[in-house]
Amino acid sequence: MSEVLYESLDNIAVITINRVEKYNTLTHEVVDQLHAAWKRFNVSDDRVAILTGAGNKAFSAGANLRDIPHDLWKAIPGVGVTVHKPVIAAVSGLVIGGGLVFVQNSDLAIAADNTTFSYPEAKVGFAGGLVASLAARIPHKIAMELLLVGGNLSAQRAYEVGLVNRVVPTGTQLEAAREIALQIAANAPIVLKLLKDFVGQVIPKGPTEAAGIARARVLEINESSDFVEGITAFTEKRSPVFTGK
Repeated sequence: MSEVLYESLDNIAVITINRVEKYNTLTHEVVDQLHAAWKRFNVSDDRVAILTGAGNKAFSAGANLRDIPHDLWKAIPGVGVTVHKPVIAAVSGLVIGGGLVFVQNSDLAIAADNTTFSYPEAKVGFAGGLVASLAARIPHKIAMELLLVGGNLSAQRAYEVGLVNRVVPTGTQLEAAREIALQIAANAPIVLKLLKDFVGQVIPKGPTEAAGIARARVLEINESSDFVEGITAFTEKRSPVFTGK
């Protein structure tokens, strides 16, 4: 069974972390499949993506600490894959660690009223650094308390500080996200792309996020047809024929 589902309807992609029995924890497989899902979204006719988690108990309980996916950056839209189309997070229950990073990097967020946000890395002695960009999305001292103390942020408090756009009854978060997505999908795609790109240039990026973006760009080259052609042409002692792909 796939650990990430991709469904398309009305030019809206619904991307679901599908590990409900494991509280949608983030594994190497989830990272790889999310990376592929964002690439699929980029080349699809879908105009908006909704990122959610199976069930209502957890959007994601964060990384699998027994086998931490240190390449989580690959799965983050705008970091591991450049995404020019809007992304809406629809979350409920536990939103822990890397789960919070997905919310901070989404353009909009809908939270069920049972949602609790937390980032306990300081308590477990592990840090990836992607969450540093949270301080560019919500007030600095609110972010620092969440990160340094390792406590919780309720759905209502998250709404008050601007981390989410709406708080809705548990079980209706996907429906509420779809309502917004339908409104966005009806708008001009080239304008949406421009606005998202311009806003992305305004929001500061933390060191790990910036490093992830750079690594993703290099990875694109190393996985390209031109890379294969260049190496092949060199070994065959001929001029390469590049296609820009």
